[in-house]
Amino acid sequence: MGIWIIPLGIVFVIIGIIGWKAVSKWDAIAATSFDPQDHRIKEAVEDHPFSLNPIIWVIGVASLFILFVIFFYWASSI
Repeated sequence: MGIWIIPLGIVFVIIGIIGWKAVSKWDAIAATSFDPQDHRIKEAVEDHPFSLNPIIWVIGVASLFILFVIFFYWASSI
């Protein structure tokens, strides 16, 4: 089980960066003003609402890591 410490740490760092970027973006928006005109949804988000969602990115990164672990143990048992 010790071989998974470094890859799991890398996954935690990636998820942390995704979360930090999302929170800093929300904080920057909240700090500018409370005028509703300033908080319009950008066209990129309107066109692709799921691609810029940080929760979807975190689930994707975690899923890829889990699939890699499953594939690794499957390939090593052959």
